[in-house]
Parts: sequence; structure tokens; C-alpha cells
Amino acid sequence: MTQTTEPAAADQATDRGSVLHRFAYGVRQLFEVKPGTPWHRNPRLGLGMVLASTVITLFVGFLGPSVTTLNIGPRSSILPPWYLPGGVLKPNPWLVVMLCYLLLFLGAAGTFICLRALAVGWKPRNRNLYILGVVVNLITITVPPQTSADVLMYAGYGRLTKLGYDAYSVAPAEIFRQMYDPIIRWTEKPWQDMVNVYGPLLYGMQYVANVLGGENLHDVVFWLQLFCCVAFIAACTVIIWMARGNNALQRRAIIWTLLNPMMIWAVVTGAHNEAVSIAVALAGFLFIRRNPFLTGLLIGVACTGKATVGLYGVAMAWAYRRELKKFLLSMLGAAIPNTIVYIFLFPRALELASKNASYVIGSSWISPVRRVLNVFISPDAVSVVVSVLAWGSAVMLGWMLSRVLPWRALPGAPPGTSPERDPLVIALRTTVVMAVGWVITSAYSLAWYDLIYFLPMALLGATQLDVIALLRAGVLNVAFVLGRVIDYTPLMAAWNQRVREIITPTVGVGVIVVVVLWWHEHGLKVGSHTRAPHAGDETSGPPGGEETDEPARTTG
Repeated sequence: MTQTTEPAAADQATDRGSVLHRFAYGVRQLFEVKPGTPWHRNPRLGLGMVLASTVITLFVGFLGPSVTTLNIGPRSSILPPWYLPGGVLKPNPWLVVMLCYLLLFLGAAGTFICLRALAVGWKPRNRNLYILGVVVNLITITVPPQTSADVLMYAGYGRLTKLGYDAYSVAPAEIFRQMYDPIIRWTEKPWQDMVNVYGPLLYGMQYVANVLGGENLHDVVFWLQLFCCVAFIAACTVIIWMARGNNALQRRAIIWTLLNPMMIWAVVTGAHNEAVSIAVALAGFLFIRRNPFLTGLLIGVACTGKATVGLYGVAMAWAYRRELKKFLLSMLGAAIPNTIVYIFLFPRALELASKNASYVIGSSWISPVRRVLNVFISPDAVSVVVSVLAWGSAVMLGWMLSRVLPWRALPGAPPGTSPERDPLVIALRTTVVMAVGWVITSAYSLAWYDLIYFLPMALLGATQLDVIALLRAGVLNVAFVLGRVIDYTPLMAAWNQRVREIITPTVGVGVIVVVVLWWHEHGLKVGSHTRAPHAGDETSGPPGGEETDEPARTTG
């Protein structure tokens, strides 16, 4: 017996040692640095800052309810999120706010340094980098959501459905003002009197979370966090998969999406549901080269969650504009779920979702313009002027971006296919052009809205848009660290107002100006401000989707 078990035990010990050895090697390989590498291209520093950002996120969340961390009620299970029991510690408001500012700075700077490191030859193993990104996202949801109470409203809407109410007709406040409810009572302002504005796809997710979580808000929130986190990982994975065969581009995709603290903080830490619809839409793009009907069907399903994902549908239509049969099949696929959902099952859903288009948020670049106009003209006239200005600016900025963003071939296209004829490249590039133009000029825009263009732009290669997007997302995240409508101290409330209504709109105007200057400088360089770039231009990415350790050259 001894002779039989001792070799087996030795083999197990060897296996454990081998696993530990491989793990240690993988970690070491991620942090390898060439001698003489300057600090601003040092991957060890960049990844260290990204991981430090994650650690601070966990620390702030683990402290428990505060001005940034949500109070998700009593716990009745061992499920995450985990945090110190109430009353053990009352976090200082300024401490947690400053820690959040610090983690956002570290995250943005770390991402930038990692991108610079890739440009000069940093070659971490893609698998190790991907696993690290997945782990970072999963551990983020082991603490409560922070900075936004939207997830509490998700729980409230799902609870209404579970109780037999229609959340498109009944607001949570109508219930908790009449009776006690263990879920709805924890919802926060300002949306308690608002009916559900999310599409049926997300409405269904809210209901399922309530079924799984039962009568305990803590457990319901966990399931909502998990759904949003898994959807974010899935959406990033689709982008990373699209870059398969090009290791350099795939490394960039992992850093820019799955390991990007700006989007992790905005989407995963806040448990925002944008990732669900975007993951489904990007899954549709996976089939755009060979199955237009399935592509349209998936994008149509995505639109039943968020109407704004319709931009992916417009990009799909543009990609098929030269192929009538594929165009019609894709439109048919998209029409089926939207017709069933928005016309027959939930006719009010689209009407309610469209109301967001009329809002103006104080952090928007157009908010100061609205305040000035209010002095001279009527509120109705102001609304018209603001809408025209916002949409006109979106069209203008989108057109400018279409003149400067490069064409980059992606792996998997038939041999000899130009990027300008590849429906996948066309759809991704068009999505970025439209979504960036819309998001940065919108009268109502939040950091998690940027996910709609952050993911596809990973496949365009390095451009000036990287810095623009990091700056915008970073400032918006800072502006909504104090994103909840709760009682702050007078000093903190005044500080929050200055950040929201002065600093953020100023940066918003600056972002628009930078895009205009980029377009202007590019026009001077190529000799025309109206000439569209082509795949063979110096400013476009490498042909044929071939592997390169250099990102696409910055245009302009």
C-alpha cells in the first residue's frame, strides 16, 4: 500500500509545484522590463498603477456604506459583496473621495503607460494578460457598488415585476410610500418617482436578479453586479477575439478594454447595465462577414435593452450598403425582435427610453450655453436651440473623425480584401465615428456611456483618440465620484458643484476643440480637409491584418 500511495503523493506534489512555478513565471513575464526603459514606458509601473487602482477600489468598498459606497441593506448569506458590518467603522467622507480620485488618476496614467510600453516592444503573453483582466473584474464585484445608485433602481424595477406590477407604469415610490418592501425601501433619489426607462432585455435581467436574490437586497445586488461584470468581460472578449492572429493588436485590445480601470470603474464598479446590450451587439458583429441575418438579429436584440445601441445597427447598415441582399437580410433580422418587443409586447418602452434625449446634465459642455440662453429666450426655445446645437455638433464631429481615423485591417478577412471593403472593419470604424461624435457632444452624457465606443476603438490601433478618450472618461469619472443624490456637507456639496458645473464642462469643450484641431492639422498634412483616408495611406494600419508590435501611426 505504501509503495502505491507514495508515488501518487509525489506526483501530486510535483503537479502543485509545476502549477505554482507556471503561475510565478506568468506573473514575472507580465512585469518584465528591458534595461534602460524610461518610466513613462515602463510596463511594470503601468501595470502596478492599474493594480493599485483596483486595490484602492476594493479598500474603499470594503469600508462599507459611505458617500461613495452604496448601502445595500442587511446580509443574509455568504454571497459577495463583502464589507465591514454597519457601525464598525464610519468612513470619513473626504478620505474616501480623495482615495477615489487617486485610484482614477492611477488607473488612467497606468493605462497610458501600458499603451506606451506596447508601442516600444513590450510583449507580455496574451493569455496571462487576459487572465489578469478577468480576475481584476471579478474581484471588483466582491465589494458593494460605488458612486451611483442606479443598481438600486434596477433592483427596484425587478422587484415591481416580481410583485406583479408593470414597472413601465408604476414607479418604486408609489409602492414604498404605501407599504414596507425589503427591496424598494433602499432605492435612492432622484429616480424613485420615475418608471422604468430601460428596454425589455434589461428589464428581464432586473427581474431574474430578484428571483435569484429573493427578499434580500444584498443578494439581488450581487446578481445584478455579476450580470453586468460577466457582460463586460464577454464584450471585451469579443473584441479581443476579433484581433486573434495579430498578437500586438490583441495585446492592445486587452489593455484598452478588459484591463482599463476607466471602464472598469464606470461600468463594473458602478454595476451599470450598458455592457449587457453592447455585448450582444458586438456578438452580432462576429457574424457580419458571413451571416447578415444573424448579425441583424443580435443587434436587434441588443436594441431591446438600450435604444442607443442602434448606432451599431446604423454601422451594420453602412457596412452592407453596397450589397443589397445582405443589407435587406440584416434589416429583417434587426426588425424581428424590435417589432415583437416595442410594437406588440412593450409599446411604452421605446417612448420612455426616448425621454433621456431631452435631458441636459450640468456636467455637459452645453450646460453653460443653456444657462446663458435662459437669460434671453424662453425655456421652450432654449430646448430647441440646445437640441439643434448638440445634434449638429455630433454630426460635425463625426464627419471630422471620419476624415482622420485610419483604416486598419483585421484578421479573418478573405485574402486580398481591402479594409474599406471588409464589413467588420467598416462596421467597427463607423461605430466609433458615430458614437464618439454623439457621446462627446451630447447634452446628457455619463462616463459609462463611453463604453459604446471604447470597445470597438481598441481595434483601430493607436491614434490621438486614445488620449482624448482617457481624458474624457477620467474627468467624467471624477465628476461623478459624488454621483449619488444624498446629503453632503456644505463644503463637499460646493466642491461637487464646482467639479460638475465648471471643471467638467470646460474639459468637455476642450475635448471638442482638440478633435477639431486634430482634423485641421491632419487636413494641412495631407493637403485637404475633406479627403477621406484610404487603406493604403501612410496614416492607416498595416495591410492584411499582419502582426506588428507598432500600433497604427497617430494621424495628424
